[in-house]
Order: sequence, then structure tokens, then C-alpha cells
Amino acid sequence: MAKTKNDKYRELDRLNQEAELGGGKERIAKIHESGRKTARERIADLLDPDTFVEIDKLVVHRSHDFGMEKQRIPGDGMVTGYGKIDGRLVYVYAQDFSVFGGSLSRANADKIVKVQELSLKMGAPLIGLNDSGGARIQEGVESLAGYADIFLRNVRASGVVPQISAILGPCAGGAVYSPALTDFIFMTKQTSYMFVTGPDVIRAVTHEEVTKNELGGATTHNSKSGVAHFRADDDSQAMMMIRELFGFLPSNNMEDPPVKPCTDSAHRSDNKLSDLVPDNPNKAYDIKEIIVSVADDHNFLEVQQFYAPNIVIGFGRLNGKPVGFVANQPAAMAGVLDIDASLKAARFVRFCDAFNIPLITFADVPGFLPGSDQEFGGIIKHGAKLIYAYAEATVPKITVITRKAYGGAYCVMSSKHLGGDINYAYPTAEIAVMGPEGAVNILYRNKLNEQQRQMAIEDYRTRFCNPYKAAGLGYIDEVIQPANTRLKLIQALEMTENKRDITPAKKHGNLPL
Repeated sequence: MAKTKNDKYRELDRLNQEAELGGGKERIAKIHESGRKTARERIADLLDPDTFVEIDKLVVHRSHDFGMEKQRIPGDGMVTGYGKIDGRLVYVYAQDFSVFGGSLSRANADKIVKVQELSLKMGAPLIGLNDSGGARIQEGVESLAGYADIFLRNVRASGVVPQISAILGPCAGGAVYSPALTDFIFMTKQTSYMFVTGPDVIRAVTHEEVTKNELGGATTHNSKSGVAHFRADDDSQAMMMIRELFGFLPSNNMEDPPVKPCTDSAHRSDNKLSDLVPDNPNKAYDIKEIIVSVADDHNFLEVQQFYAPNIVIGFGRLNGKPVGFVANQPAAMAGVLDIDASLKAARFVRFCDAFNIPLITFADVPGFLPGSDQEFGGIIKHGAKLIYAYAEATVPKITVITRKAYGGAYCVMSSKHLGGDINYAYPTAEIAVMGPEGAVNILYRNKLNEQQRQMAIEDYRTRFCNPYKAAGLGYIDEVIQPANTRLKLIQALEMTENKRDITPAKKHGNLPL
């Protein structure tokens, strides 16, 4: 007997309900017991209410091996579609762990590829919510091919649309590389981990005993490896943090970042900044106090807070316009540049440049970290990445030297010579080849008694450890009062608003990887 129209409508309702139930109530309950949310719950937290439009809801896998043809669930463990964050279009995919452990099938990969291509075509960001056991073993090479198809589109979209990944459960093997190719990675404290090879394989090959959390947990990747950029307490907080980050980013590389109405006066001064930099050049202070002071409403979203703390990166606004802050941190390792700090800052600078976000740099840096570990680890090539990033960047670049700017590190931190548009210095700035003690030791090489040596150090400090030599040469545009930093940055930002920097035509440069 032929189906009636109402039968067909009921069948659609049944299929939609099957897709929304995923692996069933029992598996969903287990996910909740583990402290995680389902794919659909996460999407609901992430997007503006009632804006999600699902795509490929009824897609099923095409595998016939290992009895898989008897296990077909609409959606196949992957929820894809589009919606809005703060009224702006965004594409999203979320792996459903309740269906085959969220493992990636060829059909899953095709669903992700579809939203990746829509994201590029429509010029809208893509957010991936990862919670997967890895490749679907029953499908063999088809699953692996699916990963590679995703990687290719990650690379093609890089620098064109923002790509954000959240690791909200397991992420192992080939699954880690798509997130690694995206711009920002979020992880949750207790429930997420990512690694190329798990503890069991490591135990078998190297006899090393290590837990999942020690090897690839959120704390490990936020503090030791630098793979992740943000650490959230749970799924809900991760979604809120993504929404906050999204507010600073343009939809694509052809747009400017979103401007918000600003009620914080551009002329607001802060006399605390006048006393922040200590008289003793060897005494630490917290550079974040300056960033928070100058940013609109004192709001600063720090990126990679727990990794390479000797440099600080993150987003804020000046007079309503998003900016990227990069700052040496005297409170950690005296703000010295090492391998990790160079990598952290270089990638952030390149992201901001790709998406038209002006760069504000605060420099207080005694130099590059000396030592055989750094040299053997390639500090030369890694430090060169930061030079490359700043020199390549064509967005407005505004720099403030607060205290030390010694040697090559002076050059690296967005100096006038790397294309800095406006370079300020505080009266406390010390711009020199090196500190006074080191300079005197080299200049006089044990020819002075202690009294003469101290006099020579003071003489060097007076003559060279100030901003006026550089200002006299035009390398510093203006020596400013610290209290007026916010106004000066906003003035420079307004002046550089229509900056155009024409670079030589080329396929791409050869970044010192």
C-alpha cells in the first residue's frame, strides 16, 4: 500500500527524532555523568538562541564491513550547520560521542568538508567542537582520507576566515591535526585531552608510564606544549569563552574587526602608571597592569595565559576598536625572550596581521635568553620567526618602550626599523646595546678599579640608558608621560586607520620554520 502524505510527514519526524537522539538516552546519560554535554547542547550554548540551522541531518555512513550496515543512525555522530553569535554568521560542526564514540567516518568528513567550503565561500568563521575517539577503524583508509580532506581545507582557509577549535573530550591520532591547523584551541580542565600517541602505545614502545592528563590534558597543553590557547572549567564555560573571543574577530580577512560603542573616555589618564615602573632597573612589575589600564573598560582577554609567561598576548579594545596586545612581562624571567616566547608572540602577530587587527606592543626586554639549551633548541631560528612576523605585518603597529630595550631584542619588539608606525617611550626607557654593567665590562675589560668601574657604569647609564638618544635620531617618535598612555595609543590608532603598506608581489615568503 502506497504511503499517504501524512505517512511521509510522520516518517520525516521520526528520522529527525532519531538524529536528535543520537546514540540513545543511555549513552547521553553516560556523557552527562562524565561532566560533558552532548554535541547539540554545546551548540545551543555557543550560538544565539534559535539561530542554529542544521545541515546534513539525515546523512548516514556507507560502510558494509563488520556488520556496520545494521547500525545506521541519521547524522552519523556529527552535527553540522550554521547559526549566529552576536548576530553574526558562523559555521559549526560538533562531534557526537554518543554515536560510535564520535569516530570519524567518510560521511562525517564529507559533512565537515561541506561546512568548511561554505565557510570559505560565505566569508564566515568556522568553529569545530571536537569529542571523538579518532578514525572509524571499520572504514580503514576512507576515514584517513577524510581527515586529509579536512586538513587541506583548514590550510586553504587559514588567514581567510577565523578557525576555532574546542577539544571537549578525547582527541587522538590524526584527529589532533585539524585543531592544530586552526587559529585558536580551547580545552576543558577535567574532560579533554589530545595526543598523537596515547599512554598505552608510549608504554609499549618506551616503557614510560604516563596518564592521559599528564600526556595531553588541558593543563599540559596550556602550560607546557603551548598547543592550546585557552583552558575552561567545563563545556559551558568553553562556549562562553569562544563567544567572548569571537567578539574581537572579523568574519574574514576582507573585513575590519567589529567596532563596539565605547563610553570609556579616550582622554582617561591613569596616574598609577607614573609609579608602576620601578626606579631599580632590576626590580619586577606586572606589564598587565599597563594593558588593563589602557584598554576600554579595563577589559583584556589574555591568550595562552599559562604558556611562556615572560611574554603576554591577547585582545582588548581602544575607543571601541579591537587591538592585539603583545608585551614583555618583567614579572616572569625579567621579560627575556626565549624560544617559547618567540613562538607564542610570532603566531599571534601573524594572526592579527591576517585579520586586520592593529598591534600594540609594550617593550621591556633585557635581551634573548642565553644558554646552551636555548642555542641547541634553535633560539636563532625561533627568534627570527618573531622578527619575520613583525616585519611582515602591514597592520598598524604602535610600540611603547616602558623600560629596557637592549640589543637585538630592541630591534625585534616592533621597533621603528621593522616598520613600526608610531614608537613611543616612557622617560624610564633604556634603549641601548646592553645594560650598563655589561657594557662597561666589555669596554674597559678589567682596566678599572671598583670605584672607577662604578663611575663608568653611572656615566654609561646617564649617557645611553635613556630614550633621548633614540628620540634624537627619530627612532622614537615621542617620549610620553605614562599617565597619558591610553590617549596616545588611541591617537596613533586613529592616525593609522587608513594605513596602506604595499609589499613586493610573491607567492609566499619562506618563514624560518
